[in-house]
Amino acid sequence: MTDWPVHARIEGPIVMIGFGSIGKGTLPLIERHFSYDPARLVVIDPDDADRKILDARGIRFIHQPVTRDNYREFLTPLLTTGGGRGFCVNLSVDTSSIAIMELARDVGAFYIDTVIEPWPGFYFDAKLGPEARSNYALRETLLEARRRSPGGITAVSCCGANPGMVSWFVKQALLDIAGELGVKAGEPKHDPKSREEWGRLAMTLGVKGIHIAERDTQRARHPKPPNVFVNTWSVEGFLSEGMQPAELGWGTHETWMPDNGRRHATGCEAAIYLLRPGANTRVRSWTPTPRAQYGFLVTHNESISIADYFTVREAGKVVYRPTCHYAYHPCNDAVLSLHELFGRAGVIQDDHHILDEHEIVDGIDELGVLLYGHAKNAYWYGSQLSVEETRKLAPYQNATGLQVTSAVLAGMVWALENPDRGIVEADEMDFRRCLEIQRPYLGPVIGTYTDWTPLTGRPGLFPENIDPADPWQFRNVLVG
Repeated sequence: MTDWPVHARIEGPIVMIGFGSIGKGTLPLIERHFSYDPARLVVIDPDDADRKILDARGIRFIHQPVTRDNYREFLTPLLTTGGGRGFCVNLSVDTSSIAIMELARDVGAFYIDTVIEPWPGFYFDAKLGPEARSNYALRETLLEARRRSPGGITAVSCCGANPGMVSWFVKQALLDIAGELGVKAGEPKHDPKSREEWGRLAMTLGVKGIHIAERDTQRARHPKPPNVFVNTWSVEGFLSEGMQPAELGWGTHETWMPDNGRRHATGCEAAIYLLRPGANTRVRSWTPTPRAQYGFLVTHNESISIADYFTVREAGKVVYRPTCHYAYHPCNDAVLSLHELFGRAGVIQDDHHILDEHEIVDGIDELGVLLYGHAKNAYWYGSQLSVEETRKLAPYQNATGLQVTSAVLAGMVWALENPDRGIVEADEMDFRRCLEIQRPYLGPVIGTYTDWTPLTGRPGLFPENIDPADPWQFRNVLVG
């Protein structure tokens, strides 16, 4: 495709914070799909390793970190000079998403990020208990910011592949299942119109839970060397979330909780956490290519936001909520990197390396949602994007990256088309419009049913603590 559509115009400055793997991949999508004044685009990053990409385009680069002490005086003129509504595209680590979001809204600029990121030190602060270091706690700061300042210019929180795109996949998957089961849905005129109606649809269909089920099969030309953490996206981002406690939205069908499971005493109460790191917690799941697999129960914002969004209450009491969590099998080099890290008692490798599109020989990132427990057992809906197709579609990224950057694109377009919606999560956006924008970058997008359950093939040679009466209990999903 060479005739890329221009979706919207950005009247004010564009300030991109962070030029790592996702920032590099987002830049060409901004160039393709928006009209704007190139002289008013600026990129900020404390690392200048890839500034040659910007220099070749004549894009202004500021080689400086955004910090707790400087962010207001640093970013305010960049977001306001020259007039018009600017756009802050925050793709960084070690910057407070909430602080920068509130600043952008204060000065009348749009905002988007892919994660609720804290200031440095949060993820590895041993003085904070696991509950305080959770994504649940971080999301509650977002909800509090929305309560403090409802309405106003649109700021989109957590809009990457996951969190982000997968929330749109969940809605499409629900409509697919509804069509299969003869429930009146599946056309735009029959779409649920509210959060309550979406929750009622999921409850009517009998969906017990949702896995964000992913398998990254991208394979590098050279194997992982010792003492290097290798990944297909931000190593810092993966390690930060991987060392947080495992978290999951906690469904109303669950009858058992692990001994190390804990509930939250405040907030939306849609999730629980485990007293162990997510990157060292395994779960049973399923994606179309490998089929049954182990994944890591790494905490993600969507595990909480999706469970919260689809909660149904009657007379103030929760009567339905799906269990929801990430089940992530990263690329094989990342799995080996995690084994090495935990073998060293959690001491993080000094050297980090992100595989770019030139190093990867082949493979796909198969990322989707597995909706389970309904009359058709389980349904996976998602993207099967290959690195080969990625190379044809956009520069500076692998398949994993393009699934993220194209969601950022969709979120930016939606924000410009809905300019005064206040602070929003991906669950609250128009999933049809967002996927329409994103689909050209996702490779094959498929939906497939499976008869697999976490009890398939069990019990085996050894006794197991399973619940044979309900295959989709978390007791059967969690690897002991």
